[in-house]
Amino acid sequence: MLSGDPVIAVVRAPRIPDAAALCAALAEGGIRLTEFTCTTSNVTDHLKRASEAGWRVGVGTVLTADQAERGIAAGASFLVTPGGRPEVAARARARGVPVVLGALTPTEVALAVDLGAAAVKIFPARVFGPGYFKDLRGPYPDVPLVASGGVNAGNAAEFLAQGALAVCAGTDVVPPEAVAAGDWAEITRRARVFTEACAAPFER
Repeated sequence: MLSGDPVIAVVRAPRIPDAAALCAALAEGGIRLTEFTCTTSNVTDHLKRASEAGWRVGVGTVLTADQAERGIAAGASFLVTPGGRPEVAARARARGVPVVLGALTPTEVALAVDLGAAAVKIFPARVFGPGYFKDLRGPYPDVPLVASGGVNAGNAAEFLAQGALAVCAGTDVVPPEAVAAGDWAEITRRARVFTEACAAPFER
């Protein structure tokens, strides 16, 4: 699901005036995957509007099978959890939808793989930093790892260089106030800055 898309925009905002327009603004800046979290009001409405417009969207902060099912029914093409959630993983498998399971320790990564995760989200990535991904690559060379939590334009390239397959862009790209105001030009600008930073070769 992450092939060719190293950035996932994670949207947490008190108000989203037009989810499809938000996805379009992000795509114009180079980010083609958008995650709307279950902590967002009316998240299923946003998923439906964006998916019906043809955008690749997922639902995040999924804690229960019911949340997973409602997200899938609304058009989510992938699920994301903050930690290991067996019932979410089981529902994702049953529905044929990829799930990105949250983990932090090597043991949790192994459990996520056992549960059938399409990728494993290391959260919060800021805790151990980019070098931790290089360490995890030793025992888990083939596990797709996603860096989430504390990733910004200043360190995204290092996370990718150290072994993350993708990174999550949060308020660095989609600040809640800009989303709520429908400032799509600002969202596009921020997305472009972030993706350009990711594409730049990392230098120590």
